[in-house]
Amino acid sequence: MAKIKTIYICQSCGGSSAKWQGQCPSCQAWNTLEEGVPEVSSNSRFQALAQPLPRQKLSAISAEDLPRFSTGVEEFDRVLGGGLVPGGVVLLGGDPGIGKSTLLLQALAEMSAAGMNVLYSSGEESAAQIALRAKRIALDAPQLEVLAEIQLEKLLSIMDTVKPQVLVVDSIQTLYSEVLSSAPGSVTQVRECAAQLTRAAKSSGICVLMVGHVTKDGHLAGPRVLEHIVDTVLYFEGDTHSSFRLVRSIKNRFGAVNELGVFAMTEKGLRGVANPSAIFLSQHAEMVPGACVLVTQEGSRPLLVEIQALVDTAHIPNPRRLAVGLEQARLAMLLAVLHRHAGVACFDQDVFLNAVGGVKISEPAADLAVLLAIQSSIRNKALPKELIVFGEVGLAGEIRPCPRGQERLKEAAKLGFTVAIIPKANMPKTKIPGLRVIPVERIDQAISAAAELS
Repeated sequence: MAKIKTIYICQSCGGSSAKWQGQCPSCQAWNTLEEGVPEVSSNSRFQALAQPLPRQKLSAISAEDLPRFSTGVEEFDRVLGGGLVPGGVVLLGGDPGIGKSTLLLQALAEMSAAGMNVLYSSGEESAAQIALRAKRIALDAPQLEVLAEIQLEKLLSIMDTVKPQVLVVDSIQTLYSEVLSSAPGSVTQVRECAAQLTRAAKSSGICVLMVGHVTKDGHLAGPRVLEHIVDTVLYFEGDTHSSFRLVRSIKNRFGAVNELGVFAMTEKGLRGVANPSAIFLSQHAEMVPGACVLVTQEGSRPLLVEIQALVDTAHIPNPRRLAVGLEQARLAMLLAVLHRHAGVACFDQDVFLNAVGGVKISEPAADLAVLLAIQSSIRNKALPKELIVFGEVGLAGEIRPCPRGQERLKEAAKLGFTVAIIPKANMPKTKIPGLRVIPVERIDQAISAAAELS
């Protein structure tokens, strides 16, 4: 009997090697090669996503906005860019137990109640378990159809027969194709099943929502090509011990990226939060030293987030710099700017920084709020409760403008804030009722303005 030939497949990029190596020769990742067998299959399963057409001029191609339909969950529609698109493929990732299946089950229930033909296919739970969850969250969906299936060919056959408008696959890691000999969840199976579902969605106009597992680093498990195949990639964020969940759009071919949806986990499932700024602001009776309110922009939504700083005398030779929810490397840079251009030294102080509510802020518009919070903690004087701040700080100490400054100011005024320290370039042309705007050009000017207010 001939010996079965084995190869080693990279679990990160899908590349193969004839022998085991510590580093993948394709993507240079370490310790990702696992033993497997080469796939032997025909190429007849490959097909184009659209009918071949002759060359066309770009100006001659008719481009129309694709019709969308609502999921029935307002915050979910916001993240998707306005709703689902026929033939679109959405990949939703997140930690175990964070609420991915619950959110999709609620969305399908709303769509089925609206008269749409939808199908929920689960490879991780039985139909009875899905029914128990629906009962637990008091979900009324008599028309919602449920399927427990992990074989790709059977699922494609059911799609062709039933022709649902929306199909949920929970999860893509549980599907397997009989054409391939590797186990479900392997790189080859995940990549092939996702590609086949995408082809079926594009050719039939069925919208497919796929749930993806994540690794311990928080990235989607499987090859990176999975994110390139689909149209939209969404990530569930938040602590499983907290009642709040964030759904963030990382990629969207049919809408804007970096959109944010805020949900609260209740006994009856996930509910959208109408005023998310309220959960990112601490409920102090009076403002405390080291706290500053920032207006950040998440996609098209301005959010008010409280930035907290604690500066304390260091008791070790190397003072600690710790940032939660903000970039730690940027904190070190801002402390150097504060010392050089404002004369405030922190070389012998521990500096701790936190964004309230577990939100992650990546935009540089938080720079000015971070520095004012640090200065407030050093002086041990609280900033005014009605003050909001935003602005990017450059290495030369200048305050640079931020995008959508007008929307940020209007959101702050709507929530009752009366004073704003902002970059001079963001000064609104028309006065916003009830809001006093203080424009600044340099970091020392901003610190002086904040000191006068406090």
